[in-house]
Amino acid sequence: MSLRIVVCVKYVPDATGDRHFTDDLTVDRDDVDGLLSELDEYAVEQALQIADEADDAEITVLTVGPEDAKDALRKALSMGADKAVHVEDDDLHGTDVMGTSLVLAKAIEKTGYDLVIAGMASTDGTMGVLPAILAERLGVPQVTLLSEVSVEDGTVKGRRDGDTASEQLEASLPAVVSVTDQSGEARYPSFKGIMAAKKKPVESLDLDDLDIEAEEVGLEGAWTKVDEAAERPARTAGTIVKDEGEGGKQLAAFLAERKFV
Repeated sequence: MSLRIVVCVKYVPDATGDRHFTDDLTVDRDDVDGLLSELDEYAVEQALQIADEADDAEITVLTVGPEDAKDALRKALSMGADKAVHVEDDDLHGTDVMGTSLVLAKAIEKTGYDLVIAGMASTDGTMGVLPAILAERLGVPQVTLLSEVSVEDGTVKGRRDGDTASEQLEASLPAVVSVTDQSGEARYPSFKGIMAAKKKPVESLDLDDLDIEAEEVGLEGAWTKVDEAAERPARTAGTIVKDEGEGGKQLAAFLAERKFV
């Protein structure tokens, strides 16, 4: 029986670009380029490695986002995933992690799965809680923040590295895992992979397909909200301390004035 792997990926604003907010205090995604979240590339890579070791495996990449989010799916497909699912709906605008986890859970159940793999966090929200919430919604075990992961005989195993120790963890399938940026460098898509990705299937779903009401997601259904946002102040010129014998005292006074010491 084929091992069904679903990898959750996210289309995020480029962290090197300037981000701004719209009138409803959500990120203006039209104002900055987007891309596949770097931390999700590690999840795709681990799915590919697991599939390489399995007798028979199929990898589906799944994302929730606007039309441009297909770019993230195409990147994952060009790395080697087999097919993709894109959930897009205007009512998803402003959805927080609770709504996103609901949509992902419904889409995963509809797609069918044995193993769900996610990155350790998204590079825009950086909350890191979605895999745990997703596992709860699906009613399956979670094994998160893994630096190493493998699947054998219906069991997913992995190593979680902490500050003072490493843990060896395992869970029976089906399960949800998340992997860290220490799990192994993600491969670069080859030209052959990029061309092949154009022919791989991308299924489109909306809230009606998932039996989700608009009130459960979006800004209206969000459990969190942004009350206020302000532009980051422009950088000011630094202070230059000229050492003419009193440099140390001037530096100490500068730090003390700003309560750094």
